[in-house]
Formats: sequence, C-alpha cells, structure tokens
Amino acid sequence: MLKAVILIGGPQKGTRFRPLSFEVPKPLFPVAGVPMLQHHIESCVKVPNMKEILLIGFYQPNEELNRFLCNAQQEFKISIRYLQEYAALGTGGGIYHFRDQIVSGSPEAFFVLNADVCSAFPLAEMLSFQKEHGEPNSFVILGTTANRKQSMNYGCIVQNEQTNEVLHYVEKPSTFVSDIINCGIYLLNPDIFQHIGAVFQKNQQDMMLEEPTNGWHRAEAIRLEQDIFTALAGQGKLYVYKTLSFWSQIKSAGSAIYASRLYLNQYHTTHPERLATNKEGGPKISGNVYIHPTANIDPTAMLGPNVSIGTGVTIGAGVRVRESIILHGATLQDHCCVLNSIVGWDSTIGKWARVEGTPSDPNPNDPYAKIDSETLFREGKLTPSITILGCNVTIPCEVIILNSIVLPHKDLNRSFKNQIIL
Repeated sequence: MLKAVILIGGPQKGTRFRPLSFEVPKPLFPVAGVPMLQHHIESCVKVPNMKEILLIGFYQPNEELNRFLCNAQQEFKISIRYLQEYAALGTGGGIYHFRDQIVSGSPEAFFVLNADVCSAFPLAEMLSFQKEHGEPNSFVILGTTANRKQSMNYGCIVQNEQTNEVLHYVEKPSTFVSDIINCGIYLLNPDIFQHIGAVFQKNQQDMMLEEPTNGWHRAEAIRLEQDIFTALAGQGKLYVYKTLSFWSQIKSAGSAIYASRLYLNQYHTTHPERLATNKEGGPKISGNVYIHPTANIDPTAMLGPNVSIGTGVTIGAGVRVRESIILHGATLQDHCCVLNSIVGWDSTIGKWARVEGTPSDPNPNDPYAKIDSETLFREGKLTPSITILGCNVTIPCEVIILNSIVLPHKDLNRSFKNQIIL
C-alpha cells in the first residue's frame, strides 16, 4: 500500500503571496477553479493502492482548511488528515516528526509533494521507474530541465546518464552545476527516516555543545534537500526521474496565473467538463476558460484565454477578461476590461474601468524557461507585474489601474499605476 504526504507550510511562509494570503491559506488559493491542493490530491488518488493522504504544516486548523478536508474526503473517498507541526520544521523535520503516522499500516513507499508546485504529477510513472532503477529501497526525485541561468535558483541534480542515479545534489548553487532541477516531488520509503534520524541526532549533539541560541536551532528542523539529499547523492540510493510534462513553482501571486494556464490546458485531457464552451445565449469564450456554475455572466462579455471565474461572480455587458483570475463574489460592471490581473473576493470594478497588469510568464521561445520569482522592487521602483486587487476593493468607473497591488478593503477614487496602495 502507498501513502502521500503534502507539505503545506504555514502562515509566515506565504508572504510573497500577499495580499491574497490574508484571506485564505496559500495552499487553498484557487488555481484553474479549484484549490491549489486539490490538483495534488486528485493526482494522488489516481495512483493504485493509495490509502491515505497526510497534509503536514503549521497553519492553525481553521474553518476553511477543515471544510476543504471534509469535502475532499467525501469526494475522493480516501482518508485525508492534517497533521499540525508545533513550529516550522523544514521539509525533512515535518515528515520525521510525524514518522509514526506515515509508517502506520506499513506502506511500502510514500510520495512527498510540496504544495506550492504546479505539475502534471507523474506519480504512477515515478513508481514504475523506481521498480526498474536501483535497489528495491531507492528513493526517487522528480526532475525537469531548466535553462542554465535559471537552474541556479533551484536544487540542481547531476545524474549518471546511463543509470539516472543522482551523483551530486546542490541546493541553489552560486555557479552552474546542472540543468536538471528538483521539482519538489519525491517518492520515498520508510528507510529515509534512518537517514533523517542520523541528522537529528547529530543536530542534538551539536546543540549540546553550543550555547542555546535562537529557535531555529531546534534539532528537529531538518531540510530534506540540503541535509539529506546532498549526503545521499552518489551512494546508489537516490535516483532522478526526468519529466517532460509541465511544471512550475507557485511562489508569487503572478505565478498563480501562469499555473492556472498550465492546469486549464491539462483539463482538455483530465477534466474537459471544467472548460467552458461557446453556447447559445452564453458569453463568448476564446481559449481555455473555467466558469463556476454559480457565476452570472452577460452574453455580450468576452472571456479568455486563460481565465477562471469563481463562485457567485457577476459580469456585466461588454466586459473583456483575459489571462486573469476572478475570485468569488466579485462584480465586473459593464464594459470594464481586466487583463493579467487577479481580482479579489467581493471586489467591484466600475463601468468602463481598465485593470491591467504585466504578465510574469517565462520566455515562450525557450522550452526550458521557468517563471522568475521576481523581487517586488528593483532599483527602488515597483517591478511591473500582474495587478492584484485584495478582497473587497472598489474601483470607480472610468479609471485605469496599471501594474499595481491594492490591499484589502480599499475604495479607490482615481487612477493608479506602478503602486502599492496601502
């Protein structure tokens, strides 16, 4: 039997996702119409013999998380539980802390997935790859190819071309190491806990020798990548399965629009029922669009490509929406135009207003390009990026909001560009 562990992080981790993570924990932010985590869960459920999915993080159990878990358990008919860490323990510390829960029922192997990646999740392929490579108890990292410059922002993997064994693993190197990068999706088995345990004991001994320092020096705070994979590389235990299918990180709000595009595109094969089509008396759809059944949309509106519309959204006559995410309860009044933007919960955009951002997509001419996690400011100026309206923002009629971030509960009264409106 198999299990899956999804690492969902915690409240101080979603800072690059503000102002959107104020309202909803980042892993529950809707991407292509469903919470980010649901894509992970749907992929795990498809793996034969999958018995349980564990979420590990340090969010306080809140109503939204509980509701999501209840709904998911009912929908997928599988045990899904949330295990809360007492502090941020890192990618290795979290699974080590809850190792008894993971190994109960003695699974042969378990997947570990980071919540902030968007992927086709080739889990079944990783399983069959693992059976063919290395000893029965080898571990597998999902890898993909990046370009030389961007590879240095990720964990880099040097592999044996013939056997796919990981010979060398370096997290975010300062010079070029390899163009194969770690996707944050692993196939492990209970043997990994011996390796993590050894690091834990070493950390404990080091702490005895040191003076007590700040909280980060907990012996349990262990990083799977730097502390475990780097040491395991070259020992015949760690292998890399390279995927050719799509993969991206979801670090900033801008990357959520790109991830949404990748998932909407995948829906053609996995969930065609989620894609809107041109119907008599419905809005004009161009490209891939997700519309929640409760949304109310005027037939003269034009949506797409890459648009997702949440629950209870109202869209007036002649509205144009492209490359955007419209969250639940938002109202887009007649003839407004929304491009490369995320419109927050219960926000209103007035008639003939224009809300526009600059896409932060990877270079379309480079097949291996990844999304750059841009800094918010460059040379003292706000980097042009997608426009984000927090929840309950009101944009008046006939104004332009360009490349700006508007914090929740603002009533704007004029146009803005390249600003964070606090």
